[in-house]
This record gives sequence, structure tokens and C-alpha cells, in this order.
Amino acid sequence: MVLRTPASYCSRMAQVESNTTNELGRREFIALVSTMIATSALAIDLVLPALADVRVEFGLASDSSAVTWIITAFFVGLAVGQPFYGPVADRFGRRFSLYLSVSMYVAAAIASALAPSLGFMIVSRFIWGLGAAGTRVTATALVRDRYQGTDMARAMSFIMSVFLVVPVIAPTVGAVILDVSSWRWTFLGGAVVAILMALWATRLPETLNPEDRREIRFGPTLAATKTVFTTRRTIGYTLAQTFLMGGFLSFLASSEKIFGELYDQADRFPQLFGLVAATMALGTLSNSRIVPRVGMVNLVRGGIIVFVGSAALMSVLTLATDGLPPLALFVIALLMVSGTQALLIPNFAAISMTPVGHIAGMASAITGTIFMGGGAILGSILDRLLDDTVTPLAFGFLIYGVIALSLVLWTERTSAQPM
Repeated sequence: MVLRTPASYCSRMAQVESNTTNELGRREFIALVSTMIATSALAIDLVLPALADVRVEFGLASDSSAVTWIITAFFVGLAVGQPFYGPVADRFGRRFSLYLSVSMYVAAAIASALAPSLGFMIVSRFIWGLGAAGTRVTATALVRDRYQGTDMARAMSFIMSVFLVVPVIAPTVGAVILDVSSWRWTFLGGAVVAILMALWATRLPETLNPEDRREIRFGPTLAATKTVFTTRRTIGYTLAQTFLMGGFLSFLASSEKIFGELYDQADRFPQLFGLVAATMALGTLSNSRIVPRVGMVNLVRGGIIVFVGSAALMSVLTLATDGLPPLALFVIALLMVSGTQALLIPNFAAISMTPVGHIAGMASAITGTIFMGGGAILGSILDRLLDDTVTPLAFGFLIYGVIALSLVLWTERTSAQPM
């Protein structure tokens, strides 16, 4: 990888690495940051088994979809909250941003657990999402402070693998909590983990250099925003990641219907969903070994082609089987798509953040808002099209994949910085 970085900036990066290493080794640093990002997944997956009990608690019909707002409100907060934390992290530092967000996260989790009504809970979940947005922005900025380029891609691979393991184990943990206690404790579980993570983070030194602190003023904030949107590599890979995220979020929202209703495998849903999550975790872990050998851009180019090919295979299968392939074939195609996607996402994130390290907090906030918010919108489009077949999902993967491929080719065509 070739990086044309000013010597002074390299010197500051070396100092950050040295300061961080004094307190945390590489493994502990990555484990801590992984836990920060995983708190957002935990806030979703830990409470999923409790939704049926929530319906009963608030007098809703057994098939009421109103409880889905518990998930939707969290995602909305997660998306819209990130631009707030970017300037905060770049002005007051990563530690301040982290503890501000964790305080909001814990307070909202407790409020959700004690909610007297569904409306109160939905508002609390939105605020909970705002808190989770801060942990995500801070975590990404921390990684960019310490790493760049290929090293950042490898670090993000380990972090994303932990993030993807959470959906495998969290629903089971939630079910165990329900066996021994009230559904409210599944919400409190998120608060407990966040508190433990905050205590662990006391070992984390500040990674933002004083000379990189930015005043919270309209001018500098607008300038940072303009930099993100006019840096070809940053916006190009962020948009590509957005379309891949759209397909993934659609599967996430529809997975219970697909496996439980279309394939009549409700009893095996945790295992089938866990298999997909485990495959994605394996994909991100594999990335850390592959990317140093072939380079991020080469890996992305090859990976996105494999993704499109896998989505095309899934689409052909649906057309050949009236929209519902045999379960085994569908799962194989789904694992190919999801595994390749997991291989791509850490590299998209690393490449997009590399040119904007001097405004890492703001850049992380803006890119996070784009791919989370945009991905949610794109995913909801596929959700509305889903009927009694998996055809909309398959063709959604294919169309979104082709758009992502086009964005990668457009971005790299005139890029001046090889990786």
C-alpha cells in the first residue's frame, strides 16, 4: 500500500500508537473496541425473544406487528444520532464521547426495562439508539486514530467478527433470561454489559491529539462534511457499503418469516440464523489474513464480483423453482452471499476512512449515518416486496450488488492513491 501522508501526521500516528500500547496491547484494544460496537447488536438481538411477552404485557394481539417499532425506533436513533457525536469526538476527545454515549445508552436501557407502556418504550428505544450511535462513532474513530490502510482493515475484520457473533449467541441468552426471570431483564442486560464495558474503558488513553481537536462551529463542521462528500474514495465506498447493507438489513428483518413461514422451519430458526451469522464472522476473520497478501482494493474488486455472481446464482435458483428453492440450496446460496459480504465490509470501511483520518470522528459519523440510514431505507424497499417467495430478496441482492460494483469501479477509475 502506498500512502502519501505528511511526515508530521505520521509522527503523530506513531505517538498515538505508542501511547495506546502503554495502556492496552493490540489484542485488548481490539477486544475493547469490539465490545463497544457489539453493544448496538446486543441491544437488538438480546430482546428479540422477549417480543412475544411484550405483546402480552401491553395487551396487544398475538400477531400484532406494533412491537416491531421496538427495533425500528432503535435503528432510527442509531442512524440519526451519529452526526451529533462526530463533532463531539473531534472536539472533546474519544473518551468524553464514549462516556457521554454510554450514559445515554444505560439510562435508556433502564427506562425501556421499566416502561409502563409501549409508547414510552418506543421513545426510550429511540434514545437508546442515540446512545448506541455514540459508541459506534467513537469506536471507529479510535481504530482510525491508531491504524490506517491495511492495518485498519485487519483490525476492523476482528471487530466485525465479534459484532457478527453477537446475533448467534444473544437470542439464546435472552431466552435463558426469560426462563428464569421477566422479559424486562433482557432489556436490563444491555445496560449491564454497557456498564462493564465503560469500566473496562477506563484503561483506554485519549487517542485524539491536541492539534487535531476541532472547534464545534458551523464553519469547521461544514468544511469537514464537505471533505467527506468530495473525497471520492470516502463517498464512493460508503455508498457501495450502503447498498450491500440494504440487502443485509432486508434479510435481517425478513429472516424469521423466510425460515419460519416460507420454509416452515420455525423450530430451527436460531440454528439457521446462527449459521448465517457464523459464516459472516468467518468471512471477516479470513479478511485479516487475506488482505495483507492481495491488498484491499484487489480484494474488494474480486470480492464484489463473487458477491454479484452468488446473488445471480440465487436469483436463477428462485426463477427455476417458482420462487422457493429447496432449503439446502437456498441456504448454500445465502451463505455464499453473506460470507462474501462480510469479507467486503471491513475493507469498504477502511478504504473510505483512510483519506479522512484528520477528521475521523466527523467522517465516521457521516459515513455511518449514510450506510445505516440509507441501508435501512433500501432494506425496507425489499421488505415491502417480499411475498410468499424469496425472489425479491434474491434479486435485491443482485441489483444492489451490481450498483455496489459500479460504485467501486467508478471510485477506483480515477483514484490517485493505490492500496
